[in-house]
Order: sequence, then C-alpha cells, then structure tokens
Amino acid sequence: MNNLLNELRNRLRAVSDEKVRESGLRFFREPVTMYGIKSADVTGIAKEYRKKTGGMEKKEILEMCEDLWKSGYMEESFVASEWAYSLRKEYKTSDFRIFEGWVNHYVSNWASCDTLCNHTIGSFIEMYPEYLSELKKWARSPNRWTKRASAVSLIIPARKGLFIEDIFEIADILHSDPDDMVQKGYGWMLKAASQAYCERVFDYVMLRKGTMPRTSLRYAIEKMPADMKKQAMAR
Repeated sequence: MNNLLNELRNRLRAVSDEKVRESGLRFFREPVTMYGIKSADVTGIAKEYRKKTGGMEKKEILEMCEDLWKSGYMEESFVASEWAYSLRKEYKTSDFRIFEGWVNHYVSNWASCDTLCNHTIGSFIEMYPEYLSELKKWARSPNRWTKRASAVSLIIPARKGLFIEDIFEIADILHSDPDDMVQKGYGWMLKAASQAYCERVFDYVMLRKGTMPRTSLRYAIEKMPADMKKQAMAR
C-alpha cells in the first residue's frame, strides 16, 4: 500500500503547476494545501491508480483513502473520494462511520466537502436511506463543513426527486445558519430539488423568504422560471 501511495504522490508532484496552484487558491478564503493540478487531471490520475489496486480488498483501499485524507492535500482528498465512490457497489452500513469520520476530521474546504458528499455519501444514502436521520444530526453539528455536508450529500438524490420531505427538514434545521458556506450548501440542495419539485420548493421558499438568508434564497430559485424568481426576490 505504501509503495502505491508513494508512487501516486510522486505522480501528483510531477504534474503539479505553480500557476494552477496560485489560481486555485483564489477560490478559497480559508488556508488550503494543494499541489496545483486541474480537477480533470486529478480524476484521470485517480482512475489510473485505482486500476493498480485491482487485487486489493475494499478494506485496504479505504485505509489508503484515509491516508490520503490525512495528508491535507486537496488533490489527495479528490483521489480518496474517487476511490471511495468506485467502491459503491460494495457499500455496507458500517461504511457510514468511515465517511462520517472523513467529514468531521479531514474536510476543511468546500471543494473537498462537495467532492466527497455529492457522489460517495450521496450514493450511500440512496442505498441506505435510513441514514437520512444521521444527516439531520450533521445539520446540527458545530462544524461548518459537517453542516454543509448534510445538505450537499443530497444534491444528486434531490435531482432524481428523492427524499423531498427530508430535504425540507434539513433546510429547516439549517435555515438561519450565519455561515455562508452552509447557506450556499442548503440553497444548492433546494435548487437541485426544484428540478423535480419546482412548485413545492417555490412554496417552501415563499413561506420562509422573510427570514431565509438572501444567499440561500438566490441559490434555491436559480433554476426556476423568471416569474417565480421575481416573486421570490420581491421584498
């Protein structure tokens, strides 16, 4: 395992670009450690090295993912997320605590949060919807990224028209959160839900627009028809 991770890290260092790193840092307010590699290139490398894990058990691969998360490098978190997602057909309920640990202990920026949650955790929740109750606990966490994760884990299920009542419940919990990363997260979740339930999300927003942060409101209505947007944005 160590040899493969060393080889992977050498490859990431070899293709890193200082201009890409400097450009990428502008997208974050918090300190972020990155090599400086375009996302598409990281994904390609992740898939290439995932093939080299072919003879390994799922447990070993998840242990390597943990090691990648511990490094603190954003690109390594992307590789870990890609590898974890590639195992989705093998997910068991016990994997939730592993994913939860990554969110609580290692996620430190919106990009790592969304990359992990949109696919890995979103797929897990589709397989085991009884864990929606755990996302509602995340929504009450003191950790800003855990709160954001409670919402962005449901982006893809929301687009499919799944879990609408749970989505509204999580949005209610996050409703007045002062953190703009959380506001954007649950607004994005509502926007995704509006693709399947436009009228219901519109009604939800209209009932709460007097107290909903404008950031969340703008995100939630982004995909709606112009007349709905105008009504929602009216003071």
